[in-house]
Amino acid sequence: MADICLLGTGGMLPLPYRFLTSLYAEYNGKAVLIDCGEGTQVAAAKHGIKLSRIELILITHCHADHVTGLPGLLLSIGNNSRTTPLEIAAPESCIPVIEKLMSVCGALPYEVRLRGLPENEHFEFTADMIDPLLTVRTMPLSHRVSCLGYSLVLKRKPVFLPQNAKAMNIPVELWKRLHNGETVTLADGLRVPPEAVTGEKKPPLKLTYVTDTLPVAELELFAMGADLFVCEGMYGLPDKKESMNEKGHMLMQDACNIAKLADAKKLWLTHYSPAEKEPSVYADELKEIFSDTVISEDGIRMTL
Repeated sequence: MADICLLGTGGMLPLPYRFLTSLYAEYNGKAVLIDCGEGTQVAAAKHGIKLSRIELILITHCHADHVTGLPGLLLSIGNNSRTTPLEIAAPESCIPVIEKLMSVCGALPYEVRLRGLPENEHFEFTADMIDPLLTVRTMPLSHRVSCLGYSLVLKRKPVFLPQNAKAMNIPVELWKRLHNGETVTLADGLRVPPEAVTGEKKPPLKLTYVTDTLPVAELELFAMGADLFVCEGMYGLPDKKESMNEKGHMLMQDACNIAKLADAKKLWLTHYSPAEKEPSVYADELKEIFSDTVISEDGIRMTL
């Protein structure tokens, strides 16, 4: 199971009651953080998040409300006695910006590995630092600067059937290897494929995170079938549409339409404008478009 927490739901600047958009996803004691605006380490502390578990940070783009919290976060992680490497992945053009932000941190007690990601094409990589079964997929978005959307796709092992393993006299010490998908050879030379001791395959878990973009058509495919789709909704007023188009953002209604076309299981809205004091007033209208819409608040949690 994966535990998800939306640390903040604000865009542009933090408010006394709303931190900037950042998402924490933990699996088996290791975590991914997506975006890190100013104050992210404070939001993490408020919501009981253990910074020591973060192994990978994904940055969508280098606007201040998504990246300037990195120095404080990295220093806080260092103060938690971390010594093992931590990886930050971001659009290639963001790497020099991140390096400059890190220059104010001094000497951290752990290595930070920076990874530039292609900005103009879809890309994917395995997040081995979290789990070999976790794949990170990226999609170029349409904003005023290079910006990436992320999908975290976690493959799940099929059900293990111990009764089959016992019937074949397979030593217990080999069960884990079989459950991990390996073929093993027994003492008598018999080769046993994993399918002999596993049952029904489980569908992968999928989390898609998209913010700071126009509602481009490809998004519905990128978020297709997501168990949780986290998407920006700067405003809920349709008369803001022209302004949002100019600035490379989308309305709450745009996010709902994409979630519906993508057949997502649940939508969390985020990245509200500071001018949207009470986004919940649009709940009824938005649920008419996509019934599983949640007007997210800071600290909302879910287990996939």
